[in-house]
Amino acid sequence: MRIGFDAKRAFFNFSGLGNYSRNIIRYLGKKFPEHDYFLYIPKRKFSIRNGESGKHNLVYPQSWAGKNFSSLWRSYWLGKKLESDGIDLYHGLSNEIPFDMPRPDVRSVVTIHDLIFLRFPEWYNSIDRCIYTKKARHSCHEADRIIAISEQTRSDIQEFFGISPDKIDVVYQGCDPAFYSQVNDEEKIRLTEKYALPPAYLLYVGTIEPRKNLLSIVQAMHMGSLDIPLIIIGRPTHYLEKVRKFIGEHSMKNVSFLQNVPNEDLPGLYQMAEVFIYPSRFEGFGIPILEALSSRTPVITSTGSCFAEAGGKSSAYVDPDKPGELAETIRKILDDKELQNTMSTEGYAHALQFTEDIIAENIMQVYRKVL
Repeated sequence: MRIGFDAKRAFFNFSGLGNYSRNIIRYLGKKFPEHDYFLYIPKRKFSIRNGESGKHNLVYPQSWAGKNFSSLWRSYWLGKKLESDGIDLYHGLSNEIPFDMPRPDVRSVVTIHDLIFLRFPEWYNSIDRCIYTKKARHSCHEADRIIAISEQTRSDIQEFFGISPDKIDVVYQGCDPAFYSQVNDEEKIRLTEKYALPPAYLLYVGTIEPRKNLLSIVQAMHMGSLDIPLIIIGRPTHYLEKVRKFIGEHSMKNVSFLQNVPNEDLPGLYQMAEVFIYPSRFEGFGIPILEALSSRTPVITSTGSCFAEAGGKSSAYVDPDKPGELAETIRKILDDKELQNTMSTEGYAHALQFTEDIIAENIMQVYRKVL
């Protein structure tokens, strides 16, 4: 089978959508090497973070128009190239497929991560919301099958676009296999020295934006007089100033921000944390939750949305907008070592449902349905 991927974010995005794209390309190439894989990117770039580009066919614009109008090439001019390359199935890995798909000669699958821009339009500017909606609606109606990364996303696709549930398959996301392996003492010492880590700490990993709700953790620590450091890892946005303002107004000294943390350092940082806290208001799935569980770290996250799908029965759930409730839950876990051990063990068992072999097989089953 000749399989094409929209690999833009695999090469140019280093957060959630990029990680998903890189993981799927790697999972399938490893488990099903008998197929030919084509990575379509809008600009020439030979390196990819996990090295998979060297194993597959890399395709990028060759013409003057394609090079100078790469967004148009990717969204409106790619169909003829897919046809000439003899692609059997094209997988749009991040909410879209080209508008000129040569159906039925080339079959298509699209992964929809979330429709947050429709459920919470106030979090997006009008232009971005319009573009995202146009691409996602077209892709859901025109693709042969849709992969939703959670039951929550499948429900949203049905609600906002009127798509039959029979066309949608739920295939959960995974995380880097490195999170499942325990780091050794030498690595822990290296990380402790590199980041000046305290002996015990709470951890947050995620973009620092209103939806992820970091401020709720800081408020909970202040309200609960929690005497344990908080380590924050994530890309800042304007919302960071709001968080820093609260920290400054309450003279909080035990909150630290780590910038530009490489992926290879994350497993150890998760594993040394006492508790991972993720009070997001809404997600398509919540990869950091899975990263923490596979690292055997107790998780506190939010009620509602898809969080129970990612977190399983062992995680603790709180109202993300009630810092007092979060403070009580943090203290309860910190004060009960037996509870911590139970959350660690059962959380890891839950995370084993999301390994790369399982996800690769589930993705290939979707491809077989299409073809």
